[in-house]
Amino acid sequence: MGWIFLLAAGLVEIAMAAALKQSEDWTRLVPSVVGVSTALLSIYLLARALRYLPLGPAYAIWTGIGSVGVVLMGVLFFGEALSAPRMACIALVIGGTVGLRLIEG
Repeated sequence: MGWIFLLAAGLVEIAMAAALKQSEDWTRLVPSVVGVSTALLSIYLLARALRYLPLGPAYAIWTGIGSVGVVLMGVLFFGEALSAPRMACIALVIGGTVGLRLIEG
C-alpha cells in the first residue's frame, strides 16, 4: 500500500512542477493555485506512504520519481535539451531509485 501512495506522490510532484512552470513566476492565478495544491497533495501522499515505508528510501524514491519525471516533461513539453550527459544522469537517478526499491522489497 505504501508504494502506491509513494508512486502517486511522485506523479503529483511532476504535475506540481508543470503548474509552477505555467504560473509564470506566480503571476497567473490558476496555475499558481494548482501548483500549491498539488504540492500539498504530494506531501500528504508522501506522509501516507511513510506510514508503511522507511523514511530514507521513501523520500529518495519520491524525489527520484519527481526529478526524472520533471526532466522528461521539460524535454517533451517545454523544449528543453536532452544531451548524452543529461541522459546519463537521468539513468543514474533511475538506477538509484530502482535499486532502493529492490532493496526495500
